[in-house]
Amino acid sequence: MGIPILILLLIFLFLNAPICYGQHEDQTSHRTVVDVKDGPDSVVWVVQLSDLHFSVHHPDRAIDFKNLVPPALSMINPSLVLITGDLTDGKSKDLLVMKQNEEEWVEYKNVMEDVVKRSGLDKNIFYDLRGNHDNFGVPVIGGSLDFYSKYSINGQLGRSGHVNSVTLTLQAGRQKYLFVGLDTTMSVGLRGPTNLFGHPTDQHLTEIDSELSRWDSEPLKPMSKISFGHFPLSFSASSQSGKALKDIFLKHSLSAYVCGHLHTRFGKNLKRHHSSGHSFLSSQKFFQFNLHQTPSEGSKNCSFGAPPVEEFWEWEMGDWRKSRSMRILAIDRGHVSFADIDFKSGSKRTIILPTFPLDSRFMSTSSSHHEYECEHMLPSSYETVRALVFSVSPIVSVVAKIYDAKNGNLDIVVDASMTKVEDESSRGDLYVVPWNYKAFQDPSADRFWLQVEATDIMGRTTMTELRPFSVNGHHSKVSWTWKEFFVMGCQWAALYFPILWLGLYFLLLILLIPRAFLFFSRKKITYKNVLAAKGFISGIGLVLQELCRVPIAWFGFLGYIFYLILFPWFAGQVFTEGEDRGYMTYMGWVVKSSNNKSNHDYIGSPDVMVVVLPHLFFVVLPAIFTSGALAAERAVHRDKFLSISGKKKDDNSGLDKSVRYDSLGNRRSKFHFGAHWIRLILLVLCLVICWKHFKNCRSLMKAFEMNPLLHFPVYAFGIPLLLAYVIHKTKRN
Repeated sequence: MGIPILILLLIFLFLNAPICYGQHEDQTSHRTVVDVKDGPDSVVWVVQLSDLHFSVHHPDRAIDFKNLVPPALSMINPSLVLITGDLTDGKSKDLLVMKQNEEEWVEYKNVMEDVVKRSGLDKNIFYDLRGNHDNFGVPVIGGSLDFYSKYSINGQLGRSGHVNSVTLTLQAGRQKYLFVGLDTTMSVGLRGPTNLFGHPTDQHLTEIDSELSRWDSEPLKPMSKISFGHFPLSFSASSQSGKALKDIFLKHSLSAYVCGHLHTRFGKNLKRHHSSGHSFLSSQKFFQFNLHQTPSEGSKNCSFGAPPVEEFWEWEMGDWRKSRSMRILAIDRGHVSFADIDFKSGSKRTIILPTFPLDSRFMSTSSSHHEYECEHMLPSSYETVRALVFSVSPIVSVVAKIYDAKNGNLDIVVDASMTKVEDESSRGDLYVVPWNYKAFQDPSADRFWLQVEATDIMGRTTMTELRPFSVNGHHSKVSWTWKEFFVMGCQWAALYFPILWLGLYFLLLILLIPRAFLFFSRKKITYKNVLAAKGFISGIGLVLQELCRVPIAWFGFLGYIFYLILFPWFAGQVFTEGEDRGYMTYMGWVVKSSNNKSNHDYIGSPDVMVVVLPHLFFVVLPAIFTSGALAAERAVHRDKFLSISGKKKDDNSGLDKSVRYDSLGNRRSKFHFGAHWIRLILLVLCLVICWKHFKNCRSLMKAFEMNPLLHFPVYAFGIPLLLAYVIHKTKRN
């Protein structure tokens, strides 16, 4: 009986083992090693997709993915396929309700099964990460509403950890390429819009540090490290101890961190270079004004034991949702390059990715320059121009062209045919051509430009875009647009509380300082003072002073601000299902835990900034100034009338009646006409503020299933009631 039992045990172990060719997996630590056996033996390439947003309201996203991605993957034949989050949309048709929809997850699972089957790739090389949309309204990971764990490829393959690593090895392990994926979504998934940031914990950072250190015991073997996640670092919070992902990445001198999340609506140049050496009090904690961060100068250390330059690139790739984008990322003897493919116009017959020389706009220039200056680079990696060519048809010609822009024109200096690297068995086609790289040394990073052209057997020609290069490691300057800087150059997690408290202090000061001035000083600002000074500050002073003369409105605004500081703003439904409500303050949400025995205090910070800051700066602040302007307009109208009529200031009888009667005179008609239009403009501003506020309230009502009378009466009606009171108090009889 022992032999049959042994056979059954072996069958059981075989059926439950991971089905992956050339792979070894550590189930406890979520580590995988993939032996890349076929040639070319000097380069690996992977595919990245992001922000698929499969939606029941937009079936075209899944249809296009199903039609376009499998043939592209089959042609490219990558070693890994990285899908960096937002697999499903989780939004209602009006975009206001954000929670999980199981129908979208079933569609995602079915589409991915079809993609794996038709591409001919091993399912185990697919890594699909969770994005914030995949976490909307999920109270606990692994619960009934966590559809990601049920339907994603990572979930089906048991990759349940927040950190997963896969190592690609070439030449029987002599070259290693480490890819570390990280899930930094909220452990308690709130509904949108207050679920926007990545939230790495100290435990996550420790695990990431450990995975990136995995092969550090073999320093003599070439190693490249890539990390992939959903959130850009500008939308990633620090851990409770104040540590950040950037610190870990710099410590290990990553080649690149690739991510998604921002899509392409902010621009296509969502890339950022990070380096170390900046002080704690540096503005780099809050802002990075240039795409390429220049490292601090230090003495050149060319010894082989010297630590590597601490720098890395962050490359956000866009989205499938609208842009239908795919990225191919290649590592060629340590040189990392990428090409973004646009499928909006349909499938591609030929794709070209130059792998050397690197694009000087997006190369790790400090390490490249250091290697070149110290002559630590492998000469063989510099002696040829190289490019990967993927095509559905046989390629008959590949040509490398180099242009010289020294004289302001693109003068061709190299026009050479490239030859394919022949291997017994090949994963893809690498084309090379020898060149004298020393002839292209130049202090300018954008003097020389590379273009590769391929022609297939049908005579169809495909060309890459012109890209600058610098063999001696100088970087070409690239600038952000203001929108790109807004989302990539600002560290919003670090900025939230400084902006919040500056805003709150400013609101309190513009209310309290004029009140104190009136109380302690006998002088007051008048319309004549403003005209004499002809200054903006004196005009603002008049506006705020007159608001103090409407005491109910002044105390109302002051009380409203203290309410926003001290009390919950509203109570809403933060999970996909259930009756329990959480309440939100400027510090985050307070919600009950899944076992109802305790509370999660102040989660979703700084995510709540998308509600808090617009309300303070686009509703409360304009309402205060508009109310003061209405009061000031009334005071100016009164002073003008008294100066015209010769009445005493305390004689209010018949003010408006006399103005209407006296408006037959030319001088008085101009005064009356101008005052009328100023008040009308201020009333329109009041309507705009109320429209903006009620639009926000409507979005919040739908997003968190709230009744304004029950769940946020002060937030919803405070500002409109104060504006209505000021309008009534300053009207003319």
